[in-house]
Amino acid sequence: MNHVERDVDTSTAPPANKALMTVACFFLALPIVALLWVSSYARVEPTLAGFPFFIWYQFLWVFLCAACTWAAYRIVLVARPRRPLSARDARSGEAGR
Repeated sequence: MNHVERDVDTSTAPPANKALMTVACFFLALPIVALLWVSSYARVEPTLAGFPFFIWYQFLWVFLCAACTWAAYRIVLVARPRRPLSARDARSGEAGR
């Protein structure tokens, strides 16, 4: 059991904000769609430092994908609030280990 599982009562957590979860899903789907839509970037021009568009576009998505994943993670943290354990529950959890 990690420290998050000890400090959070997941059985009584409030419901997730569906609108924010939809935004998080959008951020996760964006890189997938952008990279699977090959006809949008399957060309040589414009070049950047001698690299064709096809190469630097995919390389740019390495960083954009990380940013989208981080943004989705932060949105999910807000969308799914957790209620901390009460002091009584925390003591009974300590005894159960």
